[in-house]
Amino acid sequence: MEENCQVETGLEILAGKWKPIILFHLFSNGTMRFSELQRALPEITKKMLTSQLRELETQDIIHREVYRQIPPKVEYSITEHGQNILPVLQAINVWGQAHVKHLAKLRSEEPADRMMAGTGAAGK
Repeated sequence: MEENCQVETGLEILAGKWKPIILFHLFSNGTMRFSELQRALPEITKKMLTSQLRELETQDIIHREVYRQIPPKVEYSITEHGQNILPVLQAINVWGQAHVKHLAKLRSEEPADRMMAGTGAAGK
């Protein structure tokens, strides 16, 4: 690829299982507290959520606001710069939906003898 190709840079920001999902929730719900993100993503560990949020903050995709109160309050929101990633996530979502339909269609069009070959019924 060319030196000017920044696909790798873009993928680095979205790399991993959790960052796109975190961004999806922040775009859908607006500003969220850490505990709200934890509830929205029950499978993610606290350590992984913290790590992913820090990486997104370092890239200026999200903003972390700490309120000096008791108990402490921390909120996360999409930055102005981070708003630019929304069309990318939307395009990935549209492509993902089309891909799922494509795979379902392929499976439904498989020849019956090929599908039955795994059952041992084809050779009878």
